[in-house]
Amino acid sequence: MRRSEVTLFTSRESEGWENDTVQLAVRAGLVRQFGSGLFGFTPSGQRVRRNVVRTIEAEMDAIGGQAVSLPSLQHKAIWKQSGRWGNFEDEMFTFENRDGQAMCLAPSHEEGIVHLVDGFVRSYEDVPRLFYQVARKHRDDHPRNGLLRTKEFTMKDAYSLHATEESLDEWYARVRDAYCRIFDTLGIDFVVVDAENSVMGGSASEEFVAPVETGSSELVFCETDRCRVGVTDESDDTSLAAGDTCPVCGGTLTAGEGIEIGHVFKLGTRYSDPAGLTVDTADGSTRPVQMGSYGIGVDRLVHTLIEQHADGDGCQWPVTATGTVAPYALAIVPLDYDGEIAQAADRLHDACGREETLLFDDPDQTIGERFAESDLLGIPWKAVLGNNFRETGDVELETRDGDTQFVELEQIADVVSR
Repeated sequence: MRRSEVTLFTSRESEGWENDTVQLAVRAGLVRQFGSGLFGFTPSGQRVRRNVVRTIEAEMDAIGGQAVSLPSLQHKAIWKQSGRWGNFEDEMFTFENRDGQAMCLAPSHEEGIVHLVDGFVRSYEDVPRLFYQVARKHRDDHPRNGLLRTKEFTMKDAYSLHATEESLDEWYARVRDAYCRIFDTLGIDFVVVDAENSVMGGSASEEFVAPVETGSSELVFCETDRCRVGVTDESDDTSLAAGDTCPVCGGTLTAGEGIEIGHVFKLGTRYSDPAGLTVDTADGSTRPVQMGSYGIGVDRLVHTLIEQHADGDGCQWPVTATGTVAPYALAIVPLDYDGEIAQAADRLHDACGREETLLFDDPDQTIGERFAESDLLGIPWKAVLGNNFRETGDVELETRDGDTQFVELEQIADVVSR
């Protein structure tokens, strides 16, 4: 895409925000606030969020998930049936429609998935099944910490259906492992902690928590690479404290703050019982459907990636074996967009893919402004066409970390390919 044609909301100044992460998200032009607890994503912010969603969807599809889309606007009946009407931690938006019928904006979709499959899941042969969606959710939360606590947000929520507890245990572990792969693919450091089921109900749950400087919970965790041990101030386990030896790897536990980025639940028959959702078994008996529920906060992942990886120059999106969620893979930065250099920049733009490349062709920008904006957006590669290109024909290819190499123009697409 050409800088002269794309709308970027980057800004040199952005003050008055409650922490550095949300301030950077606004300054990088990823989001704009629409009021307390309401954020809109700009084109570049939406590109990042879209890439995060693609990573999640690919993994959910790989483990057998089927995508669905459930209405956020729901009638009172199914929530009254489950016993959660107006009792979702006092965070449910409820109102009456023009016909005087009570309705809500669904904060989660356990009730919705039961309604979806009712009449179609009848036999043990119809399960197990895993359904998921990526959709907007609404909760009347107390807004704070930027994208961490908002009244409207994007969530990936999934629900599994089973004839037996053993099947639920198997699929719970399958989704749990998939979550670990998702967060590793995105380049997020995280731990897994036991958690309360709270308003969701069920028998057990675990949270995926990312250690950060400014989070939403207190966290004690092991810093050893890929050791997932941790507890939060909301965990039942009070036996672990900073300075203790990790019970798994022998490392030393440390204290900090964390962001909950995912949560998995064994719901059991909490929602199938009230709705009468059952399956016929092989021996001719009937039993309630066992259920699991699995959530990932998509907007929280964007916030967490900024929190964990940004530096003084702007965002810094990790580049892993499967790519990056950065809004663009490559920034083409010509010293002057004119003559021979402009022609070379256009060829490179075509070769690397216009959709994944940002060509700084705006003559009103200085070379310094082009560099600064690329770093602010966190674009992982910069192809600099300047004096060295004029003299040798090689392009100065620089990573977001500052590592530089000189590459023939025709080879750059292979080097920076995701």
